[in-house]
Amino acid sequence: MLDASILKNKDEKMNFGGLYPECSLSKAQFVVVSVPYDLTSTYQPGSRRGPAAIIEASTNMELYDEELRKETYPVGIHTMPPLEVEARGPKYMIGAVRKKIDRIVALDKIPVMLGGEHSITLGAVEAVFKRYPKLTVLQLDAHADLRDSYQGTPYNHACVARRITEICPLVQVGIRSMSKEEGEFLPHSSVKSYSADNVFENKNWAETVCKDLRGDLYITIDLDVFDPSIMPSTGTPEPGGIFWRDALKLLRLVSRKCHIRGFDVVELAPIPGMIAPDFMAAKLIYRLMGYMTSQV
Repeated sequence: MLDASILKNKDEKMNFGGLYPECSLSKAQFVVVSVPYDLTSTYQPGSRRGPAAIIEASTNMELYDEELRKETYPVGIHTMPPLEVEARGPKYMIGAVRKKIDRIVALDKIPVMLGGEHSITLGAVEAVFKRYPKLTVLQLDAHADLRDSYQGTPYNHACVARRITEICPLVQVGIRSMSKEEGEFLPHSSVKSYSADNVFENKNWAETVCKDLRGDLYITIDLDVFDPSIMPSTGTPEPGGIFWRDALKLLRLVSRKCHIRGFDVVELAPIPGMIAPDFMAAKLIYRLMGYMTSQV
């Protein structure tokens, strides 16, 4: 493992995985982008600190993957400086994200975005969809995020999935909280939504989800999809969530079937002195990179 404090002394920018020297942008397969933004957070803010916590945790992570029996980082992981926060509101922040991810995708790289609140995912999906117009989005989340508008804006984090449905097909997994508005919208929409109960009650749930996925895929992982017993560091920690091996089972199958064109991990709100959730998020990102570059 690399000492993060040593890395900081050598280089002002901390790199995902503690890689020093890191892979150049031109040679990298994955490009990590931090978006420290939580302006529309409505319960417990703090996800703006999520990207830095994930990257710091990743510097203490073993780079040899014991499941895949390989080191993933040689495929190339480049970490960009954090995206500058747009204070004029979520619409402008989403636009800034779209421009940044568009540049990455144009270079045939795979964007890996670290949030930050979930509203930023819309900008990434817009950019990836522009390059891959047959895109489908897989959303792992405790919340449906299907409100048409919330707190005076259609770009609130609670509306991100609704906006995505206006762009491309959406499949949700882990849902266990929604408003009346969302509950009434869902049956009349094209959204395929699988609750957390579905995960626990059906042996072949992951295979069933994968039947709705094909071709080009973008994955968005709101960390509150996990049970609060293992992921308490989120703005709205809903009880009854999925667990580590549940997520890996699905991501392993999806990586075999689809072309994952980008993904994000959002809504980590670090709790001082509690490093396990930060480390889990970092490990999840690295494991998904491994699945995407392996025959798993």
